[in-house]
Amino acid sequence: MTDDTQPQPQPYYPPRPPYDPAQPITTEPGTTIWPSGGHVPPPVAPAAPVGAAPAAPTPHRRARRGVGLMAAVAIAAAAIGGGTATLVQQWTADGNTSASSPVNGTNVSASSKGTVAGVAQAVSPSIVEISASSTAGGSTGSGVIITGDGEIVTNNHVISGASRITVQTSDGKTYDARVVGTDPDKDLALIKLEGASGLKAATLGDSSRVRVGDEVVAIGSPEGLTGTVTSGIVSALDRDVTVAKDDGGQGQDQGRQYDPRQGWPFEFGGQQFNGDTGSSKTTYKAIQTDASLNPGNSGGALINMNGEIIGINSAMYSPSSSSGSSAGSVGLGFAIPVNTLKADLDDLRSGGAG
Repeated sequence: MTDDTQPQPQPYYPPRPPYDPAQPITTEPGTTIWPSGGHVPPPVAPAAPVGAAPAAPTPHRRARRGVGLMAAVAIAAAAIGGGTATLVQQWTADGNTSASSPVNGTNVSASSKGTVAGVAQAVSPSIVEISASSTAGGSTGSGVIITGDGEIVTNNHVISGASRITVQTSDGKTYDARVVGTDPDKDLALIKLEGASGLKAATLGDSSRVRVGDEVVAIGSPEGLTGTVTSGIVSALDRDVTVAKDDGGQGQDQGRQYDPRQGWPFEFGGQQFNGDTGSSKTTYKAIQTDASLNPGNSGGALINMNGEIIGINSAMYSPSSSSGSSAGSVGLGFAIPVNTLKADLDDLRSGGAG
């Protein structure tokens, strides 16, 4: 028989702590922070009323902090200054601007480089028209400016026997000129303009590099037409051309100075062309070209496609018509190689051989 009066055992309760336990801190609806830094239980969304649209999800705290960090970086980048923005623009525009960049170091557009138009634009200011006169008559030819203060190279036969020489530049200005030196054996002469400065000098090239078939441009004043441009190719090299040394040839025989506009007399291949060369004559090696040369081109420039002078135009073949007057160019022109001129330039400056 059991004694029901015995006391029953009671459950154990731990003693009350001497402080209140930490409680969770609620900062905003749906977000709870525990002081222990432990696990944050997911928020429990309140039940939505029946028929109501679901509430938009609350953005995570870390995501909002990331957006704020990006904004701060953007503000810092903007504070660096406009130079960075300019650099970025240059990086992104590289592929679009390179094709339209200007060509430095030239006054000729890139599309004209190596063309007849480009050569004419670059060299025409260095080519002049020469008028020589004397009591016996007059002559007209061309010349090439080689120094900014007015040294000009031409053919000896253009200025031979002249008592007065005038020169017209490509801009229409007219100067008096004096003879510095002549070399009748090479049909070369050097004259100097009076009171000239700031002229555009031509660039002398290297005629030893010229090859048959090279494209060339001729600039001169045929028939007094200043600044006429023609073009062609080099037809042959080292042609033996014989010309009159001075006006002691045909011009003296007729009692007047010879006029190159009527076709300068010369010999080629044992035959005489455009008149009698007379008893006083000289022979030199010439560049043959089919660029159109006419009376008045004498002393002008034969130019390569880089804009360099490779020869001084000096003679042309022009068949005579039945009336006795000279016809135009038929594509047989001759020029003194520029290396011949360069080798003779010091002598011409000291008075020449003539």
